[in-house]
Amino acid sequence: MNNSIVTEFMILGLTQKPELQRILFIAFLFVYLVAFLGNVLIVIAIIYNPTLHTPMHVFLLALAIVDSICTTSIIPKMLGTMLTSARSISYGSCMSQLFFFTWSLGAEMVLFTTMAYDRSVAIGFPLHYRTIMNDHMCLALLSITMVIAVTNSWVHTGLILRLTFCGLNTIDHFFCELPPLLPLSCSPIRISEVMVYVADITLAIGDFTLTCISYGFIIAAILRIRTAEGKRKAFSTCSSHLIVVSLYYPPVIYTYIRPAASYSFERDKVIAALYTLETPTLNPIVYSFRNKEMQTGIQKVFTFLKS
Repeated sequence: MNNSIVTEFMILGLTQKPELQRILFIAFLFVYLVAFLGNVLIVIAIIYNPTLHTPMHVFLLALAIVDSICTTSIIPKMLGTMLTSARSISYGSCMSQLFFFTWSLGAEMVLFTTMAYDRSVAIGFPLHYRTIMNDHMCLALLSITMVIAVTNSWVHTGLILRLTFCGLNTIDHFFCELPPLLPLSCSPIRISEVMVYVADITLAIGDFTLTCISYGFIIAAILRIRTAEGKRKAFSTCSSHLIVVSLYYPPVIYTYIRPAASYSFERDKVIAALYTLETPTLNPIVYSFRNKEMQTGIQKVFTFLKS
């Protein structure tokens, strides 16, 4: 139960400099539109085209939905604080933002691992791919992803709800995230810090390790491809995916593995932008728009809309 005296928080945002507010507003509005519309287009294309109802594209569909929720839970409120002097967010809205962001963070990490496993099976065992990645396996992997994400989010949000906020209510960040929220509590935060550390070890580092292992198998399988053109295309796709993964995991691991007292707001706000804003924008480009089947599916959507 919430025993907090604080009923709202003040979000300072990325900067306090008025001359930078308009520039940042335009930049982040553009980022949000690219990320949101790109991911919505992927969702429509996959649902609309029966040929894209394959395990790989179903995982892409799930990733697009997760990215849309992630950006929508953060950026509209951030843009609102840039336009007006009203920087307050209610306690309930802050907790909702925390829940949905933490959920999307956990879901994205597990999905990256799932997608890497799917690609390793497709490249390493092409003749058995349909047998291994059947409908039941696909549903099971998606169910596991959602269970882990929801459990992770409920645990952290539930622990925050048990804390008492009775004085400081200024969040030196651009959204409600665990590291800047914990130091504001006037009750003990040790359990919350331990659970954040455990989640970072198991989810972030664990998933990153499994993803790298899967890509290790993928690279080994690519090296066995006889044609130079086949190797080049496979390495191009693999390297693009690894770049996105490399941009995502290290900032998350760095942010959540430290005690709340060591959080450096000015530096870590920029780092948080990497996994909250940059990655959801890059995912549609790297994972979907470069895929020929997805390109065909998107073209069909535009053709339908024109007609």
